[in-house]
Amino acid sequence: MKQLNKLIDHIVNRVNINLREPLVDVGPFIKDLIPRNSFALYYAFYSLTATHPLKFHFRHSSVGGTYFLGKCVVDHSILHKSDIRGDELKRKGHVVDCNGHNIKLRDDEVINIRDSFLMKTLVHNNSHDPENLEVFKISNTVSLHYANIHGTSVEGCFLEPFSTVDLSICHDCAIGAYSYVQAGELYHKRIRPGRIWVKADGAFEFNYQFPTEILDKYIRIEKSRPKGMFMDFFDERKEDFIPIYSAVNPENMIDIPEGASVSPYAVIKGTCKVDKNVLVAQRAYLEDSTLGPGSNAQENCYIINSVYDGEDVTAHGGKVIYTHLHRNVFVGFNSFLNGKKECQIEVGAGSIIMPHTIIDTQETVKIPDNCLVWGYISKQEDLEMHSIPLTDFAALKGQFRLGNLTFEGIGAKFVDGFRHRIEHILECNGAFWDGSDETAGHAQQTQDISFNILQPYPEGDLKGLYPELSIDPLEPSEL
Repeated sequence: MKQLNKLIDHIVNRVNINLREPLVDVGPFIKDLIPRNSFALYYAFYSLTATHPLKFHFRHSSVGGTYFLGKCVVDHSILHKSDIRGDELKRKGHVVDCNGHNIKLRDDEVINIRDSFLMKTLVHNNSHDPENLEVFKISNTVSLHYANIHGTSVEGCFLEPFSTVDLSICHDCAIGAYSYVQAGELYHKRIRPGRIWVKADGAFEFNYQFPTEILDKYIRIEKSRPKGMFMDFFDERKEDFIPIYSAVNPENMIDIPEGASVSPYAVIKGTCKVDKNVLVAQRAYLEDSTLGPGSNAQENCYIINSVYDGEDVTAHGGKVIYTHLHRNVFVGFNSFLNGKKECQIEVGAGSIIMPHTIIDTQETVKIPDNCLVWGYISKQEDLEMHSIPLTDFAALKGQFRLGNLTFEGIGAKFVDGFRHRIEHILECNGAFWDGSDETAGHAQQTQDISFNILQPYPEGDLKGLYPELSIDPLEPSEL
């Protein structure tokens, strides 16, 4: 295990050099975070389909329990039980509009992770970095439990648990626990825990700050370790994943209709039903719930005792318990809709639950149709300070303040941007599939999925590292 220890020290030094301005030492967070013997226990798996280009390269790295899809390169990094989704990597010849300039890709886009430590992190590409269109980069970065790196290149960053960087390009930043950042290029920023920040230059800026006394109940850092209700929630259910990850080819215990896809690496418990064009991703958790047509449960989503009417989106890490979602509801990243049997949640059609929203009920909560919801809610009256009809929000111009929320700019651009993105998610996931190739999405394109199982060295100096592997098949034109 000598080489594994040297690799951890190497990553700490590389990341700390980048973070010397935000003044963060990542060493205490990742040293001894994972028991050393665990590195040699878990296999990684590389997903193979007929529709995703094949390429993977792992060198002097540990990738235990990690899922890969698409073209991926990992050098001098540790990835532990992460999800690296390359299902939206751009292809050679694809034309990208960058500030009015049409740029043609010279090669297929590749996810390249270097000198980084990703712990139970979701990486989903849809790169928006015009300077690196062929490479989706994550370098010199530490990301902790259930953070999301989505649609961005990240260099020299530290992401605390349950944080999200979304559609941004981050350089030398520290992102606090349960913060959500979608704010364009960021340099040398330190984002407070529990900040929800959405910014589009020249259009709008949305800011919400969770009160510390509330956030600490759900997620906090104690002696460099995550604590709180969120961690307890995952820990109480982690053993449910052991049987499926102990099998090379786990079987689904649910009827899957045409056009739908349920990952064999998702947990299905109790009586569950999925309708046509539903997508249930790996590491999702479904218990005694119904997903209507075109709905989805993305990675690290937990849907328990809930009903989705149809075309409902649960973004990465969303947790939905004792909740009824009417049609076309969006539940954002890492949101926590914690209804109870005696005080459930009902979300009206067309409503948007902002990323990193907490609804933890003390009484029944009913959200009307077409509402924007954010922040912390436990009672019906809390909606007065934490929701607004989407038509009213779209009419905003200038400055607006409500409780801990501040908004400045053009509300219509904010609402239209969200609506467009939700439609894009549904299209990409295959929610509108009608049997044609033109409307096929992830739910249809992953039905023929199979897995390469990758195992680490079990003993010796290289224990816990994975043998150097490189597969880059020839293009058809080269055969």
